[in-house]
Amino acid sequence: LDMECSWKFLRSVCILLFLLGSCSVYQSLCVVDSREYATKPNVTLQVDASNATGRPIPETFFGIFFEEINHAGAGGLWAELVSNRGFEAGGQNIPSNIWPWSIIGDESSISVVTDRSSCFERNKIALRMDVFCGSNASSNGCLSEGVGVYNPGYWGMNIEEGKKYKVVLYLRSTGDIDLSVSLTSSNGLVTLASEKIIAMASDVSNWTRKEMLLEANGTDNGARLQLTTTKKGSVWFDQVSAMPVDTYKGHGFRNDLLQMMVDLKPRFIRFPGGCFVEGDWLGNAFRWKETVGPWEERPGHFGDVWKYWTDDALGHFEFFQLAEDIGAAPIWVVNNGISHIDQVETESVMPFVQEALDGIEFARGDSNSTWGSVRAAMGHAEPFELKYVAIGNEDCGKTYYRGNYLEFYKAIKNSYPDIKIISNCDGSSQPLDHPADYYEYHIYPLAMELFSMSHKFDSASRNGPKAFVSEYAVNKTDANNGNLLAALGEAGFLLGLEKNSDVVGMASYAPLFVNTNDRRWIPDAIVFNSSHLYGTPSYWVQQFFKESSGATLLNSTLIGNSSYVQASAISFQTNGLDYIQIKAVNIGKKSVNLKVSVTGLDSSITKLYGSKKKVLTSANVMDENSFSNPKMIVPQESWLEMPEEEDLMVVLPPNSFSSFDLLKESANIKMPLSDSYQKISTI
Repeated sequence: LDMECSWKFLRSVCILLFLLGSCSVYQSLCVVDSREYATKPNVTLQVDASNATGRPIPETFFGIFFEEINHAGAGGLWAELVSNRGFEAGGQNIPSNIWPWSIIGDESSISVVTDRSSCFERNKIALRMDVFCGSNASSNGCLSEGVGVYNPGYWGMNIEEGKKYKVVLYLRSTGDIDLSVSLTSSNGLVTLASEKIIAMASDVSNWTRKEMLLEANGTDNGARLQLTTTKKGSVWFDQVSAMPVDTYKGHGFRNDLLQMMVDLKPRFIRFPGGCFVEGDWLGNAFRWKETVGPWEERPGHFGDVWKYWTDDALGHFEFFQLAEDIGAAPIWVVNNGISHIDQVETESVMPFVQEALDGIEFARGDSNSTWGSVRAAMGHAEPFELKYVAIGNEDCGKTYYRGNYLEFYKAIKNSYPDIKIISNCDGSSQPLDHPADYYEYHIYPLAMELFSMSHKFDSASRNGPKAFVSEYAVNKTDANNGNLLAALGEAGFLLGLEKNSDVVGMASYAPLFVNTNDRRWIPDAIVFNSSHLYGTPSYWVQQFFKESSGATLLNSTLIGNSSYVQASAISFQTNGLDYIQIKAVNIGKKSVNLKVSVTGLDSSITKLYGSKKKVLTSANVMDENSFSNPKMIVPQESWLEMPEEEDLMVVLPPNSFSSFDLLKESANIKMPLSDSYQKISTI
């Protein structure tokens, strides 16, 4: 009866405040109607916050997986604007396709063909441009703007007013040259920046490197690079590059895409694949030695799994640099002599083993070692910190995997005993039949199936290797292009991994990136084009776990009707402050009242104060973010009030993922309400 009276009184106060126009106070007080509270399912999360029962979560628990898929690197994270810059994408047989390069002018004024005259031994294809018109032939004059070739980049170059772009190209000619190097609009009619290359024949009779800095006087996110002339003669081009000067830490990474990675606070990065490492055929697999040294000398290769060419400017060195730049431990996935179609027999696999050992030496060897000296020559004298190597990708069922794996394992452990070796074989249900430090687990089910798999590792053996859940996501049947439903299924699964972090050592979503012009795989965490990007709801779910690595998992029990609810509790420190964080996902269609009961703290010493709450939800579980509405589904952050001497009572909206941060402070200190959480803010 007392409770009913209290609710009636509270409701009366709320109505009065609403009539007075105090809407913000009304919304904060009128959390839930008493009649609704009586009919909605209730769950209680009992949390033991004592140090005695807490368990440390691995420092490397949460990370990211980067694969060259969906043009994630070429035309994405790597900021190179020119596609097929070395003219190698059409193959080594000539004449060859020069796509996406195109000709400016008609066949009466210009002829373009590839030949094998490049000065670079590992990529011999060059482009020959014969110009038939010219200023000295009035009867056969060139167009006023000249003739030549242009490159649209990866579905348009993003050129921004006031920004500077470094253009490098190699050329030679049989005569004098007068060449315009320009950044223009997509149709070539508006010049955004331009420089001239004028030289005598004697200066360019041999291959010559030219470099210039172009500053844009306009903006166009569908721009192109043009090489044009009005002078008759023959000119050869090779290795044409255009890069924005402003890249992340000056290391060649696109700023906005890399910042999305940094914002996740990943503790590891797995690279460069995935299937990209294997290839459909070994002849098209990623070979790290072909991706180091000067960019001009890298031959590039056709990735036959995802069906596009990469110049491999984002290579072995750049991946380690990327890991260092974002403060993540590198996890290198090596090819173990197995592709999707062909395999190397174990008795013949030692050259592949040596390839892996050389790749480790490149990362870890001193600057006087054979491959460490190559790294040093590229500008990184100090070794990179490589402590994890994965042998193959999804190859466990292949005929020669176990035999090949053991050769890699023995060789790497013999030379680098501290390196942790990761097996492709799943050890979650039964013990592995070979030594390993980690075993991989990949899963792409429907949303509710993944949600229910939060208990997958509850019964996994706590002895032996740890689990590395290196690829997980809801598949496209439920997820479409990346919706809230998928994100909630993944949130439930991640909470289960967090609670099983004594056996699950690492976890990462896949894939990370997709260029919207080449959706080879959906869904993905981050969607982008040449100029814009957005995070899918799955990306924002990952942000809820950025404090988990190195935190303490608190012993918690969920009591009540919780078939649609998963929850966990951790404690962590940041900026010198101690927090308890409650995370809860409600994948049901009705709101759920959650009571959080925290025990294990001496109230005379420590008090809990409300800090903030975050909620990720939307009106429809099938809703997605888009370029037109990139923040339709993002976490909404607000101040959280903690009742004194009472349990925390919160409402989990339908189809939502929420977190609640509680600040631990001395009982003698009364925390003031922070102005920063008086208003709801959007992340």
